[in-house]
Amino acid sequence: MGHHRRIDEAVRDADNVSDKITPIVRIRNLGDSAIEWEVKYWPIDYAKYNDTDALVRQRVWYALRRSSLSFAYPTRTIQVERKRPPRPTTAEEGIIDRLTAIDVFAPLSTEEIQQLASTTVGHVFAPGEALIRAGEEGSSMFVVHNGRVEVQVVENGRPRIVAVLNEGDFFGEMGLFTGEPRTANVVALDETEVLEIGHEAMRRLFETNPSLVESISWTIAERRAGLAATTQSETSIEESAGVLVSIKRFFGLK
Repeated sequence: MGHHRRIDEAVRDADNVSDKITPIVRIRNLGDSAIEWEVKYWPIDYAKYNDTDALVRQRVWYALRRSSLSFAYPTRTIQVERKRPPRPTTAEEGIIDRLTAIDVFAPLSTEEIQQLASTTVGHVFAPGEALIRAGEEGSSMFVVHNGRVEVQVVENGRPRIVAVLNEGDFFGEMGLFTGEPRTANVVALDETEVLEIGHEAMRRLFETNPSLVESISWTIAERRAGLAATTQSETSIEESAGVLVSIKRFFGLK
């Protein structure tokens, strides 16, 4: 995804920005050491312009930061108020601990967890920013590393909160393992860091250890069916078989 699209999405998702008129995002000037962008948007309530403009700038800053875009000096830093001190940048040891605690990855060996952690990427989102949206395509899953997110389903055109996920919780696993489109919106409640596990990393693990596919499909089926780990029923067996077929198809496995 290019910088233009990231900025466009960041602007459109901000509160009080009209969804009736598409924002305009374009390069206005190419300088010696900087690219100057022009962003035009239409507020719903112009009386709230100052707050909206500040929010738009914050969202754009977070979006470009996730793209690893460095800012030319001099620069201005947006300070986000936190209820607790910020934590240090994600270290690989912390990622390993997070992945080890996730039931979907329980069948993986210590070496396989380490291999997966080495390819895991961290992303930071602003409060109120959407991490994923219902209907989007996706082939990765996410773990909440720091912060909180809320899961929303859209009913009659309006989002309804169905869950709040905290540190260590995960979401989007069906995208990673079967390629299913996202079924819900997930929105950051605080400044939130998530870990993203990608399709290619899982494909390499499945190729070197094909037995993982069946173990993981069973775990996913239990999670989807809302069953306890010790419960076995005809429904979960059928669900597991369906998930297994979907995983094999998505990863091109026999």
